[in-house]
Amino acid sequence: MKLGRIKLLQFFLPGDPAMGDAVRGLVGKRSAVMLANHGPVVAGKDVEAACNAAEELEDTARLAMMLRGMNARGLTEDQVQALVTKFDVEWDD
Repeated sequence: MKLGRIKLLQFFLPGDPAMGDAVRGLVGKRSAVMLANHGPVVAGKDVEAACNAAEELEDTARLAMMLRGMNARGLTEDQVQALVTKFDVEWDD
């Protein structure tokens, strides 16, 4: 894989400054990271390179999950409740 080893960061609520700090802490060390339950953050020398990196990461992740028989990991009930509370949305089970 052209992107090298991809780091999976823990789940953060949207807008949590700690998410930015976690990504910033990897600058220069990784060309891409995965934010748990959010998706990829990629870097490239230009927009086209970043888009290519995002496509490669998505395809590689899909293949890895299929070959390993893995399922997508959803949010826990506590994480869903934190989102509902933070963004004041209705959520029916």
